[in-house]
Amino acid sequence: MRKGSVFSNATTRGDRARLPGIAAACFVIAIVTAPALAQVGAAPAKSASTPVAAQKPAAQIDTLRRIRDSGVLLLGVRESSVPFSFLDANKQPQGYSVDLCLRVADAIKGELKLSRLDIRFVPVTSSDRISVLLDGKIDLECGSTTNTRDRQKQVAFAYTTFVAGIKMLARKSSNVNSLEDLRGKRVVVTQGTTSEKLLRAMNDERILKVDIVLSKDHGESFKTVADGGAVAFLMDDVLLYGLISKSSKPDDFAVVGKYLSVEPYAIMFRRNEPQFERIVNRALVDLFQSGEIRRIYAKWFNNRELTVPLNQYLKEAFQAPNTYPAWP
Repeated sequence: MRKGSVFSNATTRGDRARLPGIAAACFVIAIVTAPALAQVGAAPAKSASTPVAAQKPAAQIDTLRRIRDSGVLLLGVRESSVPFSFLDANKQPQGYSVDLCLRVADAIKGELKLSRLDIRFVPVTSSDRISVLLDGKIDLECGSTTNTRDRQKQVAFAYTTFVAGIKMLARKSSNVNSLEDLRGKRVVVTQGTTSEKLLRAMNDERILKVDIVLSKDHGESFKTVADGGAVAFLMDDVLLYGLISKSSKPDDFAVVGKYLSVEPYAIMFRRNEPQFERIVNRALVDLFQSGEIRRIYAKWFNNRELTVPLNQYLKEAFQAPNTYPAWP
C-alpha cells in the first residue's frame, strides 16, 4: 500500500512494522450531566497529481467502486487532535485514529483484491469534516469525532473506538475549578465541536454570561488559554491531556471540573453504503477480538508523555461493539 499526503510539507515515510458497546444505559446513568501511524506494506507514495475518480454528489458516490477504480483511499486527518490524529515534527499524520484507519485500509485492500492501495491524507477541521466527507473529498474521517444523533442524520459511524468526557482546561493560577467559576469570563472552544454546542446551551440555561471565543482547531484553543486570551478551554478530557503533554510548560495547566458529557468517538464515513460499512466494522472487530486494540491503545495512551487508563465504557465497547451515540 502506498501513501501520499496533501499536507504541503509532508514527505513519504518508509515502512514501519505493524502494531502488534457501550450500552446506551451507561451513558444515561454514568455521566448524563457530569465525564502511529502503523503502516501497511508500502511502495513509494503517489504524487499529488494521482488521478482520482471524478467527484459525484454524495448520494451517488460508490466508495468501494471509486477506490477500486482509482487505487486511492482518502483519509481525513487532523492537525492537532493529540493523540488521535495530529502532525508530528516532520508534518506527518500520526495517532490512534490514524492507526485504526490504516488497519481498515488494509482490510479494504484485501477485500477488493488490490495489488496496491495508495493512501492520501487530507487535512480536515472540526468545522469542515462533515462537509468534506459528504463532498467526497475523503472516504474515512480519522480524527476525534463524537458520534451524535444529529450527526447520524448526515453521516455514518463505525463501531466506537474511544470514549471521552468533556471537561475544562485552565491555568492552575486561574482558580477555575467549576462552571460557576466561568461566570462573566472569556472561554474558548473549537468551532464545530460538541463542546461548542454544550457551552452555548449551558451559557443560556445557567445565564453564565460567558464570552465565547471560537478557534479553528484545538491547538489554537490551547494557545488562546496559554496566551491569556481566555480563562478556560472546554473540550474532551483526553484531548486536553494530550495538549498539555505537548506544551512547553505542562505544569502550568490542569484539566478541571466535573464531566459535562460522555463522548463516544468513531471513524466517520458516508451513509447508505452497507458493504463499505461491513468492511470497516469487521476490521475493527478483528482488532477488538484479537486483543491487538489494547496494544495500539497502550502505544498512544500509556506512555511517558500521556497516561489515560482504559475506562469501563471503552472496555465494554471492545467487548460488545456498538454505534450508540452520545447522550443526550
